[in-house]
Amino acid sequence: MKTKLFIISLIYVLSSSAQDKPVSEVWASDNGNGTYTNPILHSDFSDPDVVRVGDDYYMTASSFNASPSLPILHSKDLVNWELVNYALPKQVPLEVFDKPQHGKGVWAPCIRYHNEEFYIYYPDPDFGIYMIKTKNPKSVWSEPVLVKGGKGLIDPTPLWDDDGKVYLAYAFAGSRAGIKSLLVIATMNENGTKTNDDEVLIIDGHKNESTIEGPKFYKRNGYYYIFAPAGGVSTGWQTILRSKTVYGPYEKKKVLHQGNTAINGPHQGAWVTTQTGENWFFHFQDKDAYGRIVHLQPMTWENDWPLIGIDQNNDSIGEPVLTYKKPNIGKTYPIVTPPDSDEFNEPKLGLQWQWQANPEVYYGFPTSMGHFTMYCRPKPEDAVNLHSISNLLLQKFPAEKFTATTKMSFNSRHDNEEVGFLIMGLDYSYIRLKKEEGNLYLSQVICADSDKNKAETESDKIKIDTYTVFLQVKVSKGGICEFFYSLDNKKFKSIGKTFKAREGRWIGSKIGFLALREGIINDSGSLDIDWIRFKK
Repeated sequence: MKTKLFIISLIYVLSSSAQDKPVSEVWASDNGNGTYTNPILHSDFSDPDVVRVGDDYYMTASSFNASPSLPILHSKDLVNWELVNYALPKQVPLEVFDKPQHGKGVWAPCIRYHNEEFYIYYPDPDFGIYMIKTKNPKSVWSEPVLVKGGKGLIDPTPLWDDDGKVYLAYAFAGSRAGIKSLLVIATMNENGTKTNDDEVLIIDGHKNESTIEGPKFYKRNGYYYIFAPAGGVSTGWQTILRSKTVYGPYEKKKVLHQGNTAINGPHQGAWVTTQTGENWFFHFQDKDAYGRIVHLQPMTWENDWPLIGIDQNNDSIGEPVLTYKKPNIGKTYPIVTPPDSDEFNEPKLGLQWQWQANPEVYYGFPTSMGHFTMYCRPKPEDAVNLHSISNLLLQKFPAEKFTATTKMSFNSRHDNEEVGFLIMGLDYSYIRLKKEEGNLYLSQVICADSDKNKAETESDKIKIDTYTVFLQVKVSKGGICEFFYSLDNKKFKSIGKTFKAREGRWIGSKIGFLALREGIINDSGSLDIDWIRFKK
């Protein structure tokens, strides 16, 4: 173990020096010896989809209510991923997503490359299937086009066929559509901007493929393939459908399941082929408070059927690998990771940060003074807790275990303004710094079942005399959180009680900041976030 840690530390230094990009100190899948250990991303990049263009790989994922939406990650070797952009700066319709819409918004997307353009088809279960595109995934994407309107239409996947025809396969969310466990295929216009309302049912999964959804449409060796998860998010498996004709009939085969491993529900992802001809499959694992974390599996073809993972039980069904040799892409690249720590020294907000709804300009600004300033926004009159608050600045949990410490200054102007360091989910907890009757107090706030309008509880208050504090949370296995505070960044004292992080609506728990006040005023106080640093 010490040897592995030394190798990772050495590569961390070399990688940082080589490309001047910080590497996470709490998570790296690359072992530095030609192998990797799953998950490749211990963060909630749910429903991952991946496409290769030349020597570059691009991933996108579900983002639900968070904004900006549709993360774009880039890799050179399938193991090391950098967060480089968001394809959707704000979700539409704007008037809907200007307020938190938990569990709604961007569900499982599909990224493709066609005619020298990148396409993303993404579903909003309440409005329909949208498409956006660009020539440069690291730059600006087009405005969303509604390809197919309707409630409960989810998990779209296009296919441009050899004869010029264009198809779209998708699934249904029973909560909106009233039907589920079905996959259909429709034709689209040549631009891929509109379906022709000619859906054909491909499979009814009620008998043996319950909750079949998340299709990915491919063509290989004259076969049409639909990769589709079934059996449910946390308990399911990966099914493959294949046919010599677009509309079937389709044969089916289970190709990946949990088996004897600890990786539950391995499914819903993407097949990619490397420059050297190797085949690999991305999928997620539902890990409670950590969300849906991303795994990478080897994949082989036998008799025109894929086998994903390793058949450890000799049952012709693959099982997930834990540690495995890295993909052969012909070269070796440095370790990169999505960002977590932030010094807030740039004139723009780091890509790790998202808001709980479409942001407004007065939520906060980066500065030239080396901090990010959030303003104490008035709580909505009907707000019982943070569940309905838009201006929460949050990022995903970056690892299973970590310690996050922040330096922050409270520029309070009036009583009943508060700022906080937050662990957010359906249950949440934060260290509150609040001004009351001219005095400043620290306390821990806890709320259980925030989605059910439950009220917050508060620990005993600690009076302090300084407006600059160092706050810390230690997260251990299982999402167990302990909170601490310090006035000098040397001696930290425990505050409140142990809290168990909990997932949000279809998402993992998040960590971040809040700045709020009671009542409307024309000159509110603010929070200056100097830095946040993640350590093991």
